[in-house]
Amino acid sequence: MWIADNWKEYEVLDTSSGEKLERWGDYILVRPDPQVIWSTPHEHEGWKKKNAHYHRSSKGGGEWEFISLPNEWSIHYRSLTFHLKPFSFKHTGLFPEQAVNWDWFSELIRNANRPIKVLNLFAYTGGATLSAAAAGAQVTHVDASKGMVTWAKENAAASGLSDAPIRWLVDDCVKFVEREIRRGNHYDGIIMDPPSYGRGPKGEIWKIEDNIWPFIELSTQLLSKQPLFFLINSYTTGLQPAVLSYMLQSAVQKRFGGIVKAAEIGLPVSGTDLILPCGASGRWQSEK
Repeated sequence: MWIADNWKEYEVLDTSSGEKLERWGDYILVRPDPQVIWSTPHEHEGWKKKNAHYHRSSKGGGEWEFISLPNEWSIHYRSLTFHLKPFSFKHTGLFPEQAVNWDWFSELIRNANRPIKVLNLFAYTGGATLSAAAAGAQVTHVDASKGMVTWAKENAAASGLSDAPIRWLVDDCVKFVEREIRRGNHYDGIIMDPPSYGRGPKGEIWKIEDNIWPFIELSTQLLSKQPLFFLINSYTTGLQPAVLSYMLQSAVQKRFGGIVKAAEIGLPVSGTDLILPCGASGRWQSEK
């Protein structure tokens, strides 16, 4: 398992009964987590000092209970600053487990000793975009949600990256990739964090089980002659690390050689030996 254990301002404090107790900077949140199927006593004092609690509904979805939480606050990871706010279905605008991938490709970019162009698809609020840009890459950030792209721009400004070479695009990722192929554009690194299900800005339907493989094949056409890396993230139960590994072997490694690895990603739970699983990632990197 790849573990995001370099955070200073975020930590999972405890887990029990389908929920995780987290510290996000100065604030403690309780949020549901489907992996937490065990029940242990709520001995950590944070359970009683929580600032907000997302209650899942038996009918699906849920709602926030706010006790003492601002509308927006910030946390930092290395040189980056992320604005957080509680919004739809338990989210805060950041997936801290992804920091283990940010560190991986940032090191590849810094050590490449050449200009690197990165394409970040389904790019959300920009954690991967800002990490790649901070490492020196030129980044194209694509997400179908205008609100998410605006949020990512705010994170870039807060991180001192307003003038970084980042292209911000509100677009359907599949259609954008198709257009980039026609334009003859290429990238040295590709990051994709596809949802299990989603809709594009014009109602385009995305279902990961049906669309991920053809989309990976399509996206490989955008790789440069000397690509550096390809990263796929999955929060979908059916897409285990072995599946991600096989897709990258078939679509990327057969063409470019290099190394493929895949694993669960996770977050350490403070004061215990537990690592909370948080999805899976597949990585391809060149051998040079």
